[in-house]
Amino acid sequence: MKLLLLLQQESAMPEIPRQLKPDELHQWQLAIAEADRHNILCHCRDCDYEWVASKPEPCQCGSKQVEHIACWQFPDG
Repeated sequence: MKLLLLLQQESAMPEIPRQLKPDELHQWQLAIAEADRHNILCHCRDCDYEWVASKPEPCQCGSKQVEHIACWQFPDG
């Protein structure tokens, strides 16, 4: 009976997330790099205009004084 209770307790415990294998980690890193390349928050230091672009680009006002921040750095929500 004690063994049965022990087995029931063990099965009720949450699973510990497994570590990524090296190839899975590499794929995850590639996905983050891809998102980084295609979602860039741009902020013009001259006119304060902000937009999201897929690559660094000058502002619509013509200024090249643009700050580029990868969107993945911002939390969702």
